[in-house]
Order: sequence, then C-alpha cells, then structure tokens
Amino acid sequence: MNGLLIVNKPAGMTSHDVVAKVRKLTGESSVGHLGTLDPMATGVLPLLLGRFTRLAQFFKQDSKRYTGTIRFGFTTDTYDADGEVVGERVDPALTLDEIRRFAEKFRGEIDQTPPPYSSKKLHGVPAYKLARQGKPVELRAVRIEIFRIEILGYEAPNAQFAVEVSSGSYIRSIAHELGQLAGCGAHLGSLCRVQAGEFTLEQAATLEEIAAWQKEESLMERLPHPRCILPQMPSVTVDENTATRLKNGMACNLPEYSDAPFVKIFIDQREMFAIGRRVAGTLMQPMAVLG
Repeated sequence: MNGLLIVNKPAGMTSHDVVAKVRKLTGESSVGHLGTLDPMATGVLPLLLGRFTRLAQFFKQDSKRYTGTIRFGFTTDTYDADGEVVGERVDPALTLDEIRRFAEKFRGEIDQTPPPYSSKKLHGVPAYKLARQGKPVELRAVRIEIFRIEILGYEAPNAQFAVEVSSGSYIRSIAHELGQLAGCGAHLGSLCRVQAGEFTLEQAATLEEIAAWQKEESLMERLPHPRCILPQMPSVTVDENTATRLKNGMACNLPEYSDAPFVKIFIDQREMFAIGRRVAGTLMQPMAVLG
C-alpha cells in the first residue's frame, strides 16, 4: 500500500502508537509520520505508507496551526496536563484583556526554550529520558516564529486560544511562559493540531474510519491522489523506455517546461515512481525511485 494517509490522532496515543496501529490495520509494514504530536494532543498527523516513505525528505517544514486551552493557576513539570504539579496552586486573578496583552508579547520571532520533557537531545540523549531520571535538563533556546496568536476566550481558569507557528515550536512552552508572565503559573490543558503545512483537519480520518475503509476495501481510493501530493512539484508522465532508464539512475530529458527544481514522474495517471531533480533545462536526474 503506497500513499499518504492523514490521520486525526486521538488523545492518549503517541505518534509511534498511531504508526503501529496503522501498520496493523493496513498490513503495510513501512509506515512513517511527518512530524510527531504529544500523547495528549489530537489532530493532524500525516503518515506515508509503503514506498512513499521515500518521499519524506521532500516535504517542507511548513507552519502549523493549533487550537486548545491554557489552564492558569499552576505549572507542571511537562508544561501540560499530563505532568506533575510544580509549586503551589493559586486562584488566578486575571481578565481576558490581560491575558491577550501577555499573549501579544509572543508574536513574531522569539527565542524559545523547549520543555525539559521533549525529544530534543542533550549530549545525544533525548531530554525526556534525562528528566525522567531526575537529571538536570538545560536545553538551548531555539529561534522560532509565532505568526498568529489569539486568545479566543477566558473562563477562569481556562483560556481558549488559536495559534500559528513555525515548525519546531512548542505550544507547551508558550503556555508555560504565558503563566510566568501572568504571575500565577500555567500549563497546556488541551491541544489540537488543525493544520500541518498543506494538510488540514478536514482531510484527516480517525483510526475507526480507517479500519472501516480497510475492511470494505476502499481505503486506497480514499487516499489523496498521488498527483495532489507535493503540490509545489509539477507532474510529468513518461513512457516505459524512459521509466526504465530513470529507474537505472540515468538522467533523461522529460517533457516538462516549468522552472521547478523537482518534478514528480509518473508512468500513468496515478502511479508515481520517482522524483526528478532538474540538472539543466528539461534534463532530469532521478533522486528518489519508488518502484
């Protein structure tokens, strides 16, 4: 089974859990995700199946959009609702306008320190493993960009928000630092990724839907059409002779006249078998051969 599957991840599962579940449901052993989600988070989790896992390198690290809640009044060691309480609980004396003013300080490019319970590596070891062992975790701040942050409402102690951020941003850190600004502590109460690059929640399927489609043998036809994947790349169809030469690693002149640096190469309307890199003019060098 070769294709792209956009999953609406349920809460309580790791991204690896979802990959394992999809392997079991589809019988396809080669499955990989395009960016993880924390266990408590829900929403868009794009997966590549079969030979399409070789396409992962071509997906850009685009911005991501989230909605969720921030719980004011105390912090946690993981910066979210799954963690242990750190410090005292307080009743936050905040207004919606105050929270919105605090949130505005995060707009634009900022230096963000990842949470200690994260997959960021410290001396080659994931930070969360060190944190679980009670060892000190001092991660370097990373430059990120928050394109949009909006506090949609506040009913103490929870604030509803929507945010769009660059790849590599931690929404948990935003919640934690917002609590520090407010002076009462805060953590991420809930989170849903509604868009990851070109993939949206409207396109995503639940694991239950995927199981039902597989049972009725309609899953493959419900996957995005291969010509719609990687839309920044033009598509070109070649004959069998040219396909054989490309599969053998030979550069070929292809009937493609845009100036895009990469093209998707098809044998027929649906079967994509390679990604070509422009060498000069219409001369293309195969980069990733899918079959």
